[in-house]
Amino acid sequence: MYGLCLRYAGDEDEAKDILQEGFIKVFQSLDRFRFEGSFEGWVRRIIVNTALERLRREDHLTASIEEVDFQDPPGIEDIEAGISAQDLLQMIRELSPQYRMVFNLYAIEGYSHKEISKMLNISEGTSKSNLSRARAILQEKLRKQEKLDKPVGRSEHGKGR
Repeated sequence: MYGLCLRYAGDEDEAKDILQEGFIKVFQSLDRFRFEGSFEGWVRRIIVNTALERLRREDHLTASIEEVDFQDPPGIEDIEAGISAQDLLQMIRELSPQYRMVFNLYAIEGYSHKEISKMLNISEGTSKSNLSRARAILQEKLRKQEKLDKPVGRSEHGKGR
């Protein structure tokens, strides 16, 4: 669950706070678990909702959510980057809170834009444009990272100049 919190938080301290707050809610609500689905899924939903509540409380979600008509960029999978999960997680953390939240809810958690729009009290179009913008930002970061990782001063045959 800490990894989940890291995806929604801006830094490790905030992730720890979300995790602690979330588990307090889990323990306070244990009597409401109905054994209808997985316990992990139930806990996960509480943690995600805790992250959403925290960002709403701090007014990060309404600060700059905008509806802009962005075209979907090619998938991130189109970029061949030898990037670690840690680096990718850091790139996601660097997204603005609203982009990070929509990206996580859609791409990681599997919520639809309709569900996200209800959860965040935004339009479906805003959800779609925020996801598109988050993907474009991540793609640009991956491109920059890929350029940094390429050896400098090498020819096609791998020999120095």
